[in-house]
Amino acid sequence: MQYTDMLYKLVISLWAGGNAIFTLMLTPILFKTESRDVAGRIVGNLFPGYFRWGMACGVIALICRLASRGFDLKLPVVVLVLMLALTSFQAFYVEPHAAELKRQIGSFEATTKDHPLRKEFSKLHGVSALCNLTVLAGGVLLVLLP
Repeated sequence: MQYTDMLYKLVISLWAGGNAIFTLMLTPILFKTESRDVAGRIVGNLFPGYFRWGMACGVIALICRLASRGFDLKLPVVVLVLMLALTSFQAFYVEPHAAELKRQIGSFEATTKDHPLRKEFSKLHGVSALCNLTVLAGGVLLVLLP
C-alpha cells in the first residue's frame, strides 16, 4: 500500500471519528449536564476549530486520493468533494450566522421558542445537523470503500 493511500485512510478516519465523537457523544453530554446557554457557548466556541479540522482532513484526503488514483471522478472523489463543500458551507455560512443569532438572542433559556430569532436559529441548526450527519455518513462510506 502506498503512503498516500495510508494517509488517505488515516485522515478520513480521523475526520469521521472526530465528527462522530463531537456529534454523537460530546454535544449530547454537554447539553445533558450543563444549562442550554453554557452548553451552547462551549459548543459554539469549539465549532470554528471543528470545521477547520474537517476542511484540513478533507483537503489532505482529496490530495492523497487524486495523487494515488489520478483525476478519475469516481465515487470516493465525488463523496469527498461533497463532504468538503458541506463542511465549508457550515464553516463559512452556517456557523457565522448561527453565532450572530446566538449573540442577538442572548439567552436561550430566557427567550421563548416562538421568538423569530429562535425560529431562525432552529432552521440553521437543522441545516447544520443535516450537513453534519451527511459528512459523517460520507466518512463512513469512504472508510469502507477501496
